[in-house]
Amino acid sequence: MILAIDPGAKGALAFFDMEKGVLNIVDCPTVEVVRGGKKKSEISAQMVASVIREFKPSRVVLEKVGAMPGQGVSSMYQFGRGVGMYEGVLAALQVPVTYVTPQAWQKEMNVRGGKDGSRARAAECYPAYASLFAKKKDDGRADAALMAFWGATR
Repeated sequence: MILAIDPGAKGALAFFDMEKGVLNIVDCPTVEVVRGGKKKSEISAQMVASVIREFKPSRVVLEKVGAMPGQGVSSMYQFGRGVGMYEGVLAALQVPVTYVTPQAWQKEMNVRGGKDGSRARAAECYPAYASLFAKKKDDGRADAALMAFWGATR
């Protein structure tokens, strides 16, 4: 079982059983909290750990991400905090991690430009699960599924 993670509050966790060809996708477990008078989504470390323990992956592919131009300081802080949370949970569960940049897996998986390109390619790679990538908001699912496929070929 391989797990691939598209980090971020709108990302996803894709569990791919390479022997059975079964794909399970879990949208990033989040909770809504009030910070500074505004409602914000935060990744729940406890829920992430629970999901990972349930599927028992033997290894993980985690997207190696960095700061993105144009993002605010607060949102970048929360994004980095989320990635660090994933790393902490994976370390505590003692699951080996492989990092891959978006550019590397997208090139090797022949993803056409944009988020719709990820959704289209994921549907091609996992035709039995194409409905999981049907909506625009499913780009995090598609990215995670494609990273799992990338990881399965290594």
